[in-house]
Amino acid sequence: MNRKLLAVFFILSLTACVELQQVVNQLPQGETIGNDQIASGLRQALDFGIDKQVTKLTQTDGFYKNELVKILLPEELQKVDKGLRDIGLSNLADEGLKLLNRAAEDAVKEATPIFVDAVNGITFADAKNILLGNDDAATQYLTSKTEAALYAKFNPVIKNSFSKVGADEIWNNLINKYNSIPFTNDVNPDLTDYVTGEALKGVYTMIAVEEKEIRTKLSSRTTDLLRKVFALQD
Repeated sequence: MNRKLLAVFFILSLTACVELQQVVNQLPQGETIGNDQIASGLRQALDFGIDKQVTKLTQTDGFYKNELVKILLPEELQKVDKGLRDIGLSNLADEGLKLLNRAAEDAVKEATPIFVDAVNGITFADAKNILLGNDDAATQYLTSKTEAALYAKFNPVIKNSFSKVGADEIWNNLINKYNSIPFTNDVNPDLTDYVTGEALKGVYTMIAVEEKEIRTKLSSRTTDLLRKVFALQD
């Protein structure tokens, strides 16, 4: 066992829990991995997740045709959707949902720079906690670091998107149609905040999908660095 490996063991014993020490001790003889490599591996994994999964959400139907993240009406407004379909206005209901999802697709285009900053800021301590944390520890880390900034970016984009594609007019038409149905209570929702929150959930859902792939499938570790770093958590 060379001096570099002994040095890594000493650092880990001071900064990590017993579990981490046991995992690192299982590295093959002669295999060394430093703190910088561990942090770089996590950054690479998150970069891949953002590039592969989040980018999908920015495409047309990235939300609307993805059942994992498709934005539906909030529960308290499901009666609007059902009421319209019950009277033969399914096309109008579908158009309303589609516009909510289009707004989210527009907003996610603002996400990448914020994620890049968060990923670049990962330290060894962060990487250690992520590696040996829950299956979605990397996703939770990104959520804690980016949620507020993403919300601030998404909200005005979604509001503008509603105006740009005429969602306000279509939604008003949808609500007016619903309100004209006998024996219903009038509804007048502002969905901007709701769609912003759902867009955020969608982004983190897709990052979690990629994180799970890398954690559980060797074939998803497409670089030597990913294979070496994630071997620590196997």
